[in-house]
Amino acid sequence: MPIRTSSLPLLKEFFYNSQKSFSHMTDLINTEKDLVVSLKDYIKAEESKLEQIKKWAEKLDQLTDTATKDPEGFLGHPVNAFKLMKRLNTEWGELENLVLKDMSDGFISNMTIQRQFFPNDEDQTGAAKALLRLQDTYNLDTDTLSRGNLPGVKHKSFLTAEDCFELGKIAYTEADYYHTELWMEQALKQLDEGEVSSADKVYILDYLSYAVYQQGDLSKAVMLTKRLLELDPEHQRANGNMKYFEYIMAKEKEANKSSTESEDQAEKETEVKKKDYLPERRKYEMLCRGEGLKMTPRRQKRLFCRYYDGNRNPRYILGPVKQEDEWDKPRIVRFLDIISDEEIETVKELAKPRLSRATVHDPETGKLTTAHYRVSKSAWLSGYESPVVSRINTRIQDLTGLDVSTAEELQVANYGVGGQYEPHFDFARKDEPDAFKELGTGNRIATWLFYMSDVSAGGATVFPEVGASVWPKKGTAVFWYNLFPSGEGDYSTRHAACPVLVGNKWVSNKWLHERGQEFRRPCTLSELE
Repeated sequence: MPIRTSSLPLLKEFFYNSQKSFSHMTDLINTEKDLVVSLKDYIKAEESKLEQIKKWAEKLDQLTDTATKDPEGFLGHPVNAFKLMKRLNTEWGELENLVLKDMSDGFISNMTIQRQFFPNDEDQTGAAKALLRLQDTYNLDTDTLSRGNLPGVKHKSFLTAEDCFELGKIAYTEADYYHTELWMEQALKQLDEGEVSSADKVYILDYLSYAVYQQGDLSKAVMLTKRLLELDPEHQRANGNMKYFEYIMAKEKEANKSSTESEDQAEKETEVKKKDYLPERRKYEMLCRGEGLKMTPRRQKRLFCRYYDGNRNPRYILGPVKQEDEWDKPRIVRFLDIISDEEIETVKELAKPRLSRATVHDPETGKLTTAHYRVSKSAWLSGYESPVVSRINTRIQDLTGLDVSTAEELQVANYGVGGQYEPHFDFARKDEPDAFKELGTGNRIATWLFYMSDVSAGGATVFPEVGASVWPKKGTAVFWYNLFPSGEGDYSTRHAACPVLVGNKWVSNKWLHERGQEFRRPCTLSELE
């Protein structure tokens, strides 16, 4: 029986996130709608209650006006005397009970039930980090992101000054002063433009001046602190910072640094300002934006599309599938119309109840663990639990010619906005000899990846080593070998799932292993063949 595991970690990466799956986010939309209905019911109940009290007050106002003008004459009527006793003894008590009646019981009860499904502080922080990750990966300026001017959006939304302030604060708690500056400046800009907000300029300037100082821009920090003190001359921290900044500036002036040293210092400040990404990181982000290396015309001529029968597989001789080459080295092929909409929906429905934060295999501990570089929700499906999954497994075997009995279970993954999987290898390297020891099926020889949704923007599968970008297209699948026939790892297959900028990405993958492939893909004498 296939055993569940997960992909291997890579070297240190930059971003992490606690990410709810898109299906869970959809449930939260429905939860919020239910709460709005409940809140409106509560408002109606309160309005009805107030209407009753209002009618009572109007009636008694008129009655007491008449009675107080001629109390003796009014009480001279025996009915009036009786009704006064009745009102004060009974009816005012009933009114008191009505005023004290709590109409919020239904709403509070519903809130209590639904609260267990609410996101927590970690989820909110994760959503903020997803926005910052998208900003970096897709080179989005804060104003564009704040105004919601993103490609492919159906429901445009914008960030308030308070939202921008919250993003800046989250970056600040991570000592990410680069993003703190960007978002505090955006919050300040929107307030300066006249936006009405609960965000306070004094608080924004306090964060902003410190973030700027931490990045080495002392003159700007002084300017911002002066502006803060104009708004709040008694601000204790700002006054203290101002004295310190002036002391530092005077000290630098006295030092009379040489022009060479000044240039060096300026360069250092610029370096701090910019994110210090590794070369691979830059390649990865460029590929995610569609700015990767372009294949030469000569290489492009070697890429073809064809009808493929799985090397004369009986199931596909009369009905071959459409196949096209995505890349030459490593060879990446895409199968078109290879999974139906009905099959996709079945797989998604089977997976949804089991979706949990995707894990990776830690070679040091031998255990599955969450990782900051993989932000998605995943579930595992076995062939024996559904004829659809069994049929999909058979299809993979027929078209790859590889034995799926030693493969891992079908993994279904859902990437919401900001969901990603940073550059990694699917196979175990030589320094991880025990990575798949518990499976007893050898290394991961190949990867089959279904795209089960279209993505409005972002979400490409990219190969930074070679400059390949493969874009999601619903109903298709891509396939590549992770190992050479010799069993050596193909390091050019290092790949990543780019963050989803707009939309929702569903994929499912099958990792095929070495055992059982001895005669299906024989070993060669050359190490790199």
